[in-house]
Amino acid sequence: MPDLLHLLDKPEGWTSHDVVARMRRVLGERRVGHAGTLDPFATGLLLVAEGRATALLHSLSLLPKRYLACARLGIATDTQDRTGAPIRTSGQIPARLEIESEVERLGGLTMQRPPLYSAVKVGGERLYKAARRGVTLEAGERPIRVYEIRADLSCLPDVTLDLTVSRGTYVRTLAHDLGESLGCGAHLTSLRRTDSGPFSVEQALQPPHSRETDAQDYRASAVRPADAVPHLPRAVLTEEEAAGVRHGRAPRFGPERQVPGPLRVPIPPGEIAWPTVLLSPEGELLALAEVLPAVVRLLRVFP
Repeated sequence: MPDLLHLLDKPEGWTSHDVVARMRRVLGERRVGHAGTLDPFATGLLLVAEGRATALLHSLSLLPKRYLACARLGIATDTQDRTGAPIRTSGQIPARLEIESEVERLGGLTMQRPPLYSAVKVGGERLYKAARRGVTLEAGERPIRVYEIRADLSCLPDVTLDLTVSRGTYVRTLAHDLGESLGCGAHLTSLRRTDSGPFSVEQALQPPHSRETDAQDYRASAVRPADAVPHLPRAVLTEEEAAGVRHGRAPRFGPERQVPGPLRVPIPPGEIAWPTVLLSPEGELLALAEVLPAVVRLLRVFP
């Protein structure tokens, strides 16, 4: 089976798992997974890997993501988005300058606590399942970074946000926090992921809506593994080293053989370093590795 990365435009109402399940049936491949979950009410770019390319999903999930979002001021909900029940309302919408100032404060490095209605696990149970049982569990705060954020205030009380964030950032929590800082409450009414690292939703295909969809339509426009991780540092091996890696033997060299990938991407908060891509002389992706001063440790080999 092919090892490929597919760019899909998730429709509203689908879960990320729905997209994966459809792709498994159409591609005839069980090894299908996605990077970066989108809530059912959200739309936009979902990275879906097939075959051995699923080994790249962790590295792909660390890419910064760009969203177009709309936050409605004056109403806070229990889920922090439009799917929840209102828990506070206010008819006092602050002035534009105050809103602009608080939006600007959302930028940079900060700590964020995942919302109660999220898939994060605490004590082995997902938060949203506990919340639906009436039990409140709280996950610990985690570092996130808002790399860039711009606001359009032309349709108040709706605030349109164009923002680029690190992995693990809950945009609905940013909308909620904006409402709290303004004192009027807020919730997210729409969310669309437009970019994930170098990949754009403009390149994406619609997920299959029927079993009759031709798998070749997707594979013809998919991304091969070596091109799916332009943000990772790389090392080109000799023929002898490449033959050894294909049989699971780590080459012997140090960090001086590494070169940066063609795309410079900041390491997200909480991560120490990117893995290194080992390439054959022909540019084929052979393995992901950790390159240490005295040893190369293979993390995943692509036979």
